[in-house]
Amino acid sequence: MNYTFQLGVALDQLPKLLAGAVVTLQLAFLGFWGGALIGVFGATAKTFGGPVARAIAGGYVTFFTNTPALLQIYFFYFGLPEAGILLSSFVSVLLGLTLNAGAYLTEIMRAGFVSVRRTELEAAETLGFTLAQQVRYVILPHVAKTIYPALANFFIILVLGTSMAAVFGVDELTGTAINISTENYRWIEMFTVVAAIYIVLTFVASLLLAAVGRWGFRVRAKVF
Repeated sequence: MNYTFQLGVALDQLPKLLAGAVVTLQLAFLGFWGGALIGVFGATAKTFGGPVARAIAGGYVTFFTNTPALLQIYFFYFGLPEAGILLSSFVSVLLGLTLNAGAYLTEIMRAGFVSVRRTELEAAETLGFTLAQQVRYVILPHVAKTIYPALANFFIILVLGTSMAAVFGVDELTGTAINISTENYRWIEMFTVVAAIYIVLTFVASLLLAAVGRWGFRVRAKVF
């Protein structure tokens, strides 16, 4: 079998691939911050909540960390329409990634919460801080420094995980490459370029996250 590798065919499609990369970053960014918000509430419930709050948060974490994210997105995209709820492919993927990320970030943040020294919390209570104020002014600053490397690594993983959006027709980086490859049949060249773009994305993201961690929280995050 004689196959001529034509990288130029894939490079000609670079503008479209970069547009798909922007969608990839949008999904990762929105999914991460949505999950982080859920993670804060979930970690607070599991660490400081009553029995009911802990049970709800625990059930949420157990379900979403023990089932595949792809399955969860399938439910939103194919299951909810059966109940009359129609979501676009982008929203379905984003919702699935956010809820999945929220479960993992709940556990990451909970680990940070329990690392807070009891004396700091007692001092805050003595000063009359409410639970919300303790979380905002005492717990979160300490937690941010403690778990920042784990959060940075999770964001990188989430960037790569957005590739599953291609299954649902979202034109992110992988989805765009699949669409182009079905037209020109240059799968090897196309996904060689896509792999290079993913490497650049994760490397640049890890550099930025490491810089933010060093300047903002005085921690060292791993650079891929």
